[in-house]
Amino acid sequence: MKNLSFEWLVGLRYTRAGRRSGRNSFISFISLISMAGITLGVAALIIVISVMNGFQKEVRDRMLSVLAHIEVFDASGSLPDWKSTALQAQKNPAVKGTAPYVDGQAMIIRDEVMRGVILRGVLPDEEPKVSEVATKIKYGKWSDLRPGEFNIVLGAALANSLHVRIGEKITLAAAEGQMTPAGMVPRLKAFNVVGIFEAGHYEYDSGMAFMHIEDAQKFFRLSAPSGLRLRIQDMLKAPQVAQELSQTLTGDLLIRDWSQQNKNYFAAVKTEKTMMFIILTLIIAVAAFNLVSTLVMTVTDKQADIAILRTLGASPMSIMKIFVIQGATVGLSGTAVGIGLGVLVSLNIDVIVPFIERVLGVQFLAKDVYVISTLPSDLQLSDVTTIGLVAVGLALLATIYPSWRASRVKPAEALRYE
Repeated sequence: MKNLSFEWLVGLRYTRAGRRSGRNSFISFISLISMAGITLGVAALIIVISVMNGFQKEVRDRMLSVLAHIEVFDASGSLPDWKSTALQAQKNPAVKGTAPYVDGQAMIIRDEVMRGVILRGVLPDEEPKVSEVATKIKYGKWSDLRPGEFNIVLGAALANSLHVRIGEKITLAAAEGQMTPAGMVPRLKAFNVVGIFEAGHYEYDSGMAFMHIEDAQKFFRLSAPSGLRLRIQDMLKAPQVAQELSQTLTGDLLIRDWSQQNKNYFAAVKTEKTMMFIILTLIIAVAAFNLVSTLVMTVTDKQADIAILRTLGASPMSIMKIFVIQGATVGLSGTAVGIGLGVLVSLNIDVIVPFIERVLGVQFLAKDVYVISTLPSDLQLSDVTTIGLVAVGLALLATIYPSWRASRVKPAEALRYE
């Protein structure tokens, strides 16, 4: 403390609670309220953003348990030389697995129930290299997808809506019919249900089915797979890797990554996260406004002290520094405590939320309504840093006017009635 400049000593002294009068105590109380407001704002912002990150990560991971990171397909709709394309793709060090696929749409018919479905033909032994659907089998066996047997694996929600179980048959109607003497009629084919998967994402659980790639080619009357699916080491680098593959793969190929397949969803999540950040930042801004009133009252109360310091040789800039230090100390303290509280809650939200549910006797995310029954959290250092800098910036911004007003105090007028 001895080595600190007098601006720091005075500024820190003004930050501590005064005991000489009720007015000083009241100002210190308002300062404490401002600090508490910044603390709660920072903590709330960190917790909410972490929970939103957790939901985004959870949904993304469930999507990618079915989807591949990158898809490569020919403009003509088929990729006859997929093995050659796979070898070229594997030369990229980021690519960890490849597998061919056939995609198509059909109608599933079961008694009087009909459902639209996206059919995906796969090689059962190769598919685990690019997706986790084989590990999501709830009933039956993934290995029962054998060529020529016309077996099928359905999503759990789809199977439930069709009231179908393992070992039963369903009928598939292709989107393209066949011409007969009686006219155009739909192409129908019976399939055996050998498995039911549950990825945890309703869109895929209710509208997707898997079969062997050879059966899919026969059903859609294709001579070759539709394309190639790739898995890379870091899924967040999928756009970059897709760009690299577009320059190295030969042929008239189209390449898309998982973010392009779900562009609208991720754009909506990003917008929601941005808006939530702005809205919750207003809590910190309100606390910063309280800090302005605290400093204005302090300047008014300390005019005599300011005048004495000016007569002793303190410059207007030194006076400004004193009140900037006072406001910054409150802001930094509130931000530090808020970051600590927010990080602590975010890291233990899986314990805190169940405890609150038990105490209140409620369930925030009911299993029969929501796919995710637990509140996820994904704390990211970049978010914590950004929130901390915004809070400190608002606190420093709040000190400008009161500090400037303090520097404009005239010693003669301030000491006239002292």
